[in-house]
Amino acid sequence: MALVTTTLGAAVAVTDNVIVVASATSLTAGRLIRVDGEWMQINQAYTGGTTVGVTRGQQGSVTAAHQSGANVMTALASDLASAPSQVNEGVLYPGQMSVSTTSYSAAGAIAFGLSQWTIAIINGTSALAMTIANPTKDQDGCYLHIVANGKAAHTVTYTAGLGNGGASFDVGTFSATLAMSSLLVACNGFWVSVGPTTATAIGGSPTWA
Repeated sequence: MALVTTTLGAAVAVTDNVIVVASATSLTAGRLIRVDGEWMQINQAYTGGTTVGVTRGQQGSVTAAHQSGANVMTALASDLASAPSQVNEGVLYPGQMSVSTTSYSAAGAIAFGLSQWTIAIINGTSALAMTIANPTKDQDGCYLHIVANGKAAHTVTYTAGLGNGGASFDVGTFSATLAMSSLLVACNGFWVSVGPTTATAIGGSPTWA
């Protein structure tokens, strides 16, 4: 059965065991749901509608808060040929890279921790003003991947500037005509760009200036 996507109709707190989705298409009892990096399973008592009772933190994933508008993917266990792609595979398969995914529907700070790869998804087509702080030196080698899931002129402000470059590289501006992403790596207490820092260098990267 094909994977189906919708979005959250309301924010989800860490302690919530009910979620609201924009569309109930293909939702059935027992079906798996992925929101950001967390997998949930629809409760057996579910009979229909956009208010859905769920069991949190399935498939080895971590229970987390999620913003309204976050993408929701639904699947049967048989749809997944291997471990779900957004599960922290460092838990399921020791020695592999740990991945965490969080989405944002409102302006504010992008969070990151000690996951080797943090994916920050900026939701929607309305421009949001986001910020990032310096990583700590014990986060050296960790990646932060900031991804827009829609076309919007988001900004990401990083006071130190990429590569500690200051005001010349302190604001990343996304495009209103193309969904973009920016991949950064922590090194010596600063974020350094992996690849180009201008949109003209590669079509999918925001300009940092």
